[in-house]
This record gives sequence, C-alpha cells and structure tokens, in this order.
Amino acid sequence: MKFTLTSIASALILSNTAFAQTPDASGELERLTITGQYLSSNESNSIKTPTPVIDVPQSLSIISADEISRRGIRSIGQIIDYTPGVNTTQGEGHRDAVVFRGVRSTADFFIDGNRDDVQYYRALYNIEQVEILRGPNALLFGRGGTGGVLNRVSKKAQIDEEFGASKAHLNTFGGFGGEIDTNFSTGNRSAVRINGMYESLDNHRDFFDGERLGINPTARIELSDKSLLDLSYEYINHERFIDRGIPTLDGRPAESLKNIVFADPENNFTELEAHVFRANLQHQFSDNVKGNFSAYYGDFDKVYSNFYASAYNTNENYVELDGYIDTTVRDNFILSGNLISEFATGGIEHTLIVGSEFIQTNSDQNRFNSEFSSTDNDKETFTLERPLNFSGFSGVNFAGQTITTAFSDLNDDTRVDLDVYSFYIQDEIALSEHLDLIVGGRFDSFDIKVFNADPEKLETRSRKDQEFSPRAGLVYKPVENISFYASYSESFLPRSGEQFTDINGDDDKLDPDTYSNREVGVKWDFADSLSLTAAVFENEQSSPQVADNDPATLDVVDSEIEGFELQLSGQLNDTWYFNANYSYLDGEIVDRTGPTGKTPRELPENTFSIWTSYWISDTFGLSLGASYQDQSFVNTSNSAVLPSYTRFDAAAYYDLNEDLRLQVNIENLSDKLYFPNSHSTHQVTVGAPINATFSIIGAF
Repeated sequence: MKFTLTSIASALILSNTAFAQTPDASGELERLTITGQYLSSNESNSIKTPTPVIDVPQSLSIISADEISRRGIRSIGQIIDYTPGVNTTQGEGHRDAVVFRGVRSTADFFIDGNRDDVQYYRALYNIEQVEILRGPNALLFGRGGTGGVLNRVSKKAQIDEEFGASKAHLNTFGGFGGEIDTNFSTGNRSAVRINGMYESLDNHRDFFDGERLGINPTARIELSDKSLLDLSYEYINHERFIDRGIPTLDGRPAESLKNIVFADPENNFTELEAHVFRANLQHQFSDNVKGNFSAYYGDFDKVYSNFYASAYNTNENYVELDGYIDTTVRDNFILSGNLISEFATGGIEHTLIVGSEFIQTNSDQNRFNSEFSSTDNDKETFTLERPLNFSGFSGVNFAGQTITTAFSDLNDDTRVDLDVYSFYIQDEIALSEHLDLIVGGRFDSFDIKVFNADPEKLETRSRKDQEFSPRAGLVYKPVENISFYASYSESFLPRSGEQFTDINGDDDKLDPDTYSNREVGVKWDFADSLSLTAAVFENEQSSPQVADNDPATLDVVDSEIEGFELQLSGQLNDTWYFNANYSYLDGEIVDRTGPTGKTPRELPENTFSIWTSYWISDTFGLSLGASYQDQSFVNTSNSAVLPSYTRFDAAAYYDLNEDLRLQVNIENLSDKLYFPNSHSTHQVTVGAPINATFSIIGAF
C-alpha cells in the first residue's frame, strides 16, 4: 500500500488537553486542565516563535507534565509508545533511542531548545512538556533532526507563587522512587523552584537494578519590567544494569530463551554523572520586538560496559558472547540568541525571527574490547542455561574450559573538537486573513577536528562543512478553527555521525547526508476541546558514497520513506478524555544498484494507539489504553522480524481530598509476551509482563 502527497492531507498534533495529575499553582489537585495552543507554551523556550499549534506547518505532538503524571510515564520510550509516526529502538540498553519516521536517532534530543546529544536515559521529573516534531527541520534545530526531534521544556520558577508537590511510587517488581517540586518567592521580583527525584530501578529481568538521582534548582528574576532572567543548574547521577535482550531463531525472537540474560552480572552496567547549567534572558525591546538569549553548559562523564549475544546455535545449544567497554567525557557549550519582531508592511503582517547559535563541543571517547583467555579475541561461546556460567570476567566456556577475560584490547581512542556557527531567519507572512506563508533558511558551519590517539593509528583529521537548509510552508485557514498546510524542509548530518566519533577512511572526503521532507496536512479544532489532525508525507535521504568502480568519484544513493498520520484528541465532555492515533509508514532500502526490495529495520507499517480517561465521580476516575505495533524487521537484511503485538494498559485515580491522590497504573494488562524493539539480529528486547505502579501524589 502506497501513499503520495496528493492522496490525502494531514498532520498530527497531540492536544495539551489533559486531566491534571499534579497540583496547580495554588497547591490544589485539579482534575481538568485545558491549556496549550502553543508549541512553546513556556516563554523561556527561546528557539521558536509563539505560533499557535494550528498554524504550525509541520507534524508535531505535545504531552504535558500533567499527562505524563496521569499515565505513570517515567521514560521517553513510554511517551513514544503513544505517539504516531515514531517508535522506539533498543539503544543497546543504555540510551534513549527513537525511530523518527523510519530514521533511527540517539542524538536528536533537546532541552529548552539546546542540543542534548549525549547518549543516556533522560528523566522527566523537571519537565513541563515534551514536544516531538517529525520531519527534517534544520532551520529550528540545526544539523541532525533527520527524521524529527524531541525537545523537553523544563519547569521554571514562578514569581509571586508559593506551591509544593510530591509524588512517591512503588512497582510490583520492587522498584520505587519519589519526586518533589516546590516553588517559593524570594522577593517581589524573584522566585526559586526546586525539583528533585530519586528512583531505585528494578524490572522482570535477572540481575537488573540501578539508581537515578536528579536535582534541579532554578531561579527567575525580573531584572526590569521588560527583562526576565531564568537560571538553572541540574545534577544527574544515573547507573543501571545493561540488558541487550535475546537472540533470534529461524527469523524470530527465540521465545524459549525469554528468561535468560546474556550478560556478565557484574560487568554489564552504565554510569553517568552530569552537571548542566542553563541561563535564559528575555527582553522586550519594544511593543513588537522581543529578544531571547540563552547560554548552556553541560559536563558529562559516562561509562558503558557490556557483554551481549552475538551468535546463537540451537543445534549445539550454545551462545556466543561479545563485549566491550567505552567511556565518553564530553562538554557542550552553547550560546544562542534570536530577535522576534511583529510588524506590517503595506497591510501584510509579518512575524520575523532572526537568530544565531554557537556550539563548542569537546568529546573524548574510547572503547576497549574484551579479550578472552581461551580465544585471544573478544568472543567466546557458552552453554545455554540460566544463568550463563559467566560472571565477574570469568566462567566455564562451552568446551568446559575455565576462562577469564578483561577489557584490554583497544578498539579506538578519539579526541574531538567541534565548532558550529549558525545563522537563521524565518518570516511568517500573513498574505491575507486566511493565508499565511512561512519561509526561511539556516546556514551552518560545521568544523570538526578528530585526533586518533590509538598509538598504532596516530593521526589528526579535520573537515569543514557549510550547509544551507531551507524551510517553506503555506497555511490556509478558511475559518479560524481549520487549517490546511503544505510544507517543505531540509536537514543534514555530517559524515562524522551523531556522536562524531571519527572521520576515518574516506569519510573526511564525503559531503553530509541530506534529508528532505514534503508534507501536507489538515488540523481541525471542531469542538471547544476536541481536535482532528492528519498528515501525509514523503521523507527522502541522499547519501554520497565512494563509487565502487572508481574511488575518485562519488555515487549518490537515495532512499525514501512515506507515510500517513491521523489523530483524534481532546475532551469529549466534562468527564471523558480521549486520544487515538494511527500511522502508516512505508520505505525501501536503496543502494548503488537501485531499489533493493528490502525494508529499513524497525519500520512497522502500521501503528495504532488509544488512551481514554473517564471520571466516574468527582473523586474516582479510570483510564484504559491500547497500543498496536505492526511486524517490522530486526535487521537491514530482513532475515529476522519483530512480531506484531497489542499491549493493553490501564490506570485508576482516587482523590482522598483536594490535596492528596492515590493512583495505580497497570502495564500489559493481558500479560502478553511481546518484543517491542531490538538493536541487531541477536539483541531483541523482551517486553515486561503485567506489572503495576502504585503512586501517592500530594500538594502542600
């Protein structure tokens, strides 16, 4: 089944209408909050103009903090489960990883519009809302964003408000945690807000454990009637066990191995410690000119250690393990600013944004492979049993030999210095009462230097890319509550990749991969709090490759993914909230010889989800959710599949009084065995069986 841009209109938007699960500014629990007609509802999010969602010519979804709390969400992946056009990928068990319209990404993450590209699991305790934009759009976010981006808008201190909120939770696996959010004024023109969290991790898999700690004090200061300064510091400390799943057998996950963890119980782990500073200054220069200026500094120190299944032999009953450890020490420094001006020329209204950005990144990263005493390489075979006879770098292999190993074989050691300079401009032009034109572009200068510190490969390579990325959109509104749009946007990704690990071989001679998106859509707010949105799109990737028959020339390899998204979302009546969405994705891998007939990995053709909440009385409410993911391929060779599945979730809420709520969230209500994602052929994630989380949510 194929869709083209002329077949039907459409873009999807998650309404910010939600049953609140956290206290409002008065300190009382609210059952219903209807807010959010803006992609960036918080003014401190300095990248975008204050454009109503219905006027944004792009597919996007927004989920508020209230909705995150109500659904019991504690990870980016749980948000993705109920978002159209995107799905999760395993991320090797140590990082958020999203497939945006068929394009896998571990780096297209942002916090208040600032790039947040280190690979880790992001907490949500200090987040006001999460915005998921789909389709390439370098104008707003620069390089990357090849299939879309995910931006978190952080909570800010509120002047002249005193409130506090807390939450404690416990799940049936034994994990538990708590959060606190308190705001207090420190004067007529200043306030401080403190968000904090602790979580002890546990799940259904052997050996799994971990801890997460986060604290985020923020301050807001009114420097004058026209100037507002927000300051923020966040400390992150996170460690967890690494589980990279199970092998496949005859092209499907080996269900008989569902309870075996293919790892070293003592040496599969990740640890992250980070210090993040953010500052944002807003200044009203005049009635129609506003400036936003921000500074960001993040210092990240991460270790990732793991063993995993690399091959599996069912006839002889053994599994092959491979392993490595890598470290990343990275600091990101970002300065950005923009001016937003609203004015008219000859009766035509304009909203003009002009901005620039400077990014300086220093990243030291290395990897050591395991080296087994029995094989003198990084692989060894073990008898299939639970648990494997391998722990603490030692064990008994399949041949019955006592073996040891260590991370002693240097795979790579690189030191990266990166400078990025950007300038962008966009004009939203009201050509008439019913027709808006959005046009703009961004220039990026991406200058990277990579020192290979491997004693056997000592060398320094550099490359400088200068790219212009255009964006254009047309929005037609026959009436105020309906918009039809068409848009075109581009993005690029330098050949050093998302994590700019190297530009070895011929990579320093190749131009960036480029991505383009064509999309048409409709957004219809057909009731006070109910909306229907739809979109159809085509994403195209162009990748220069060294020609097989002549290394001095280049071939350009193109591939395309097209699809359709649809969503109905909002408040059906005073007691009933409803959200349903559907997406269709179709793609084909193209190489130098042309179409291959193969489908990109982890590209489910159909996905569907629904979440509905109903308040039976003033104090008691129920929710029910279902998510369906079609069959997709584990690998690009299409030799193994992730089977389709449907998962049911539920929740119940009971208000003891206006300041205290009891809540239970149940996941996988039917206790289905399912496999939500993977990383490669023999690394398939085993979904959690039925489990429940009990929460107490209070205001003070």
